[in-house]
Amino acid sequence: MINLEQLGVYLPQGHLFKDITLQINRGDKIGLAGKNGAGKSTMLKLLSGMEKPSEGRIHTPKDTTIGFLTQDIKIDTTKTVYDYLFYSNELLNRVRTRLDEINHDLVTRTDYENESYLALLDELTELNDLFAFHEGFQWEEKIASILLGLGFELAEFHRELSTFSGGWKMRAELARILVNKPDVILLDEPTNHLDIISISWLENYLTKFEGIVIVISHDRLFLDNVTKRTLEISQGKVNDYPLPYSLYKIRREEELALMTNAKKQQEKDIKHTKELIDKFRAKASKAAFAQSLMKKLDKTEIIEVENDAVAKMKVSFPLSLQPGKWILEMERMGKTFNDKVLFKEISITVGRGEKIALLGPNGVGKSTLLKRIMGTLDGDGIVNYGHNVKITYFAQDQAEKLDVNKTIYETVDDIAEGEIRKDLRSILGTFLFTGEEVDKKVGVLSGGERTRLALCQLLLSPCNFLILDEPTNHLDIQSKEVLKRALINYEGTFIVVSHDREFLDGLTNRIWDIQDKTLKIYHYDVKEYLAKKMAVESEPSIGSGVTKVKSDGVKKVELSTPIKETKELTQEEQKELKRKKNSLQNQIKRSEEQIETLENKVKAMDEVILNLDYSDKANSDKVLAEYDQIKKELDVAVSFWETQVEEMDAL
Repeated sequence: MINLEQLGVYLPQGHLFKDITLQINRGDKIGLAGKNGAGKSTMLKLLSGMEKPSEGRIHTPKDTTIGFLTQDIKIDTTKTVYDYLFYSNELLNRVRTRLDEINHDLVTRTDYENESYLALLDELTELNDLFAFHEGFQWEEKIASILLGLGFELAEFHRELSTFSGGWKMRAELARILVNKPDVILLDEPTNHLDIISISWLENYLTKFEGIVIVISHDRLFLDNVTKRTLEISQGKVNDYPLPYSLYKIRREEELALMTNAKKQQEKDIKHTKELIDKFRAKASKAAFAQSLMKKLDKTEIIEVENDAVAKMKVSFPLSLQPGKWILEMERMGKTFNDKVLFKEISITVGRGEKIALLGPNGVGKSTLLKRIMGTLDGDGIVNYGHNVKITYFAQDQAEKLDVNKTIYETVDDIAEGEIRKDLRSILGTFLFTGEEVDKKVGVLSGGERTRLALCQLLLSPCNFLILDEPTNHLDIQSKEVLKRALINYEGTFIVVSHDREFLDGLTNRIWDIQDKTLKIYHYDVKEYLAKKMAVESEPSIGSGVTKVKSDGVKKVELSTPIKETKELTQEEQKELKRKKNSLQNQIKRSEEQIETLENKVKAMDEVILNLDYSDKANSDKVLAEYDQIKKELDVAVSFWETQVEEMDAL
């Protein structure tokens, strides 16, 4: 459990937030919400201990382990992916080293009756128990399982991290955090570099994770599937909602509507009060009354309503002219890099009005295929465009290609043509660049602002065929909704690459999936595609699995589950089995009763700690120690219960 006590962060321009007091309990799955710049990433840094608050304290139980995935990771690229994870747990490293030393001594020594020899045997037993308790014997299997879940192929396990892109290094860092199973997992935009399958795998992992998870994400569906509680940082405060993101948004909109009405009424009351003050101030007989009104006005707490300007954005992509019946034709399309075939023999025709989602894991060639379609990359095959087809291409790094030395206005003015140039300021206002902001240099804009500006350029390039490669990168949830509405209403044809399932849901009528070096076409929606894909991914294959996963000096690990032969039991064996089952059932029942008792104690202690006076150090230390002891007893009881249940399953 983590307690925030009157937490505050002060910046030169004022408080980022202040007087934050709340409690985070074991098992909480929390989404951090708020506008860009509200302080979400700062909050994670405070919780991780990376930064210190200006005011207040964070109370974290002793020995709490925290895994923090930041946006600017620092990673040792000299190691292989596998070794980076294998040697990431200091305790297991120490135990493993000491076990090797003891085993060497036991093999070489012959003084079997010596006390020191017997002491070594005792130490060996203790270390083996410790190693087993921390899942050391399953360590290699856990590493392989998590790496495969996050999209690494078996052949990549022993590649040096220096050979991977930034996105794959981020995955390796995420894998390192997950394999060490910390008490608290803090994630800052974890889905940014994951493909659609890996995102689903991570969701399943976090849903089953028993510790605390706090996540910042612009992926609405990910937040809805993982989190059950939302903390919104708004106007220097934290609003706590026991709801996943979508339900929180509904509740918040209702509150904002009430607050807006209350603010209007307050403004009327203040105006009326000021009129009375002005009316009676000069009259001696009413001066005291005027003074009391002024004091009342000074004490009035002004209602502030956060304006969600993004939600009011209305964007539409104009159609330049109507094309023919077919837009694009590919004949025997292929691309090879350094003897590695990405795809080959792709032959397909795209009809007018098709809305296509191009999917597949990172590295299979999605962006390469788009570049081949655009003709900016050489390769096998032929690309033909239909009659009157005019293409606009939004590259994955489109926002980064903007000239940082130009102003916002100059950026759009350079590409605008004809009568539309008269409306540039209005169009920029639609994308939330208003007033003097249009004179800002591109270099000072955030990632989300640059992406909005790049999309504004797209709007000023009338076309009938849009090709969009990860257009939602750096966009917040509201901006993505605006873009999605614009694409739904677009009368032309488009191909979009995105790993955002909520963004793609209901947007497309075709799915292109790069599989087995070719293009497979599906005519169902993203939800059905993903369900079928996940079902295939999770199917066990007899005799297959991850084998021979090893690091230097580490024994080979067999990850496949062998098929057990079954045989009929004798009557005596059946009786013995029944006796064991009855005994285990009784033990499980007693364990469950013990767990319920301990959980009630923890719940009662939660209430005590919520109102704990930390200024009384002696008492607070005593209460926290008692709480930790109960939690340890609960953990032991749950662990024992799990062992009993596993034994029952085995029987």
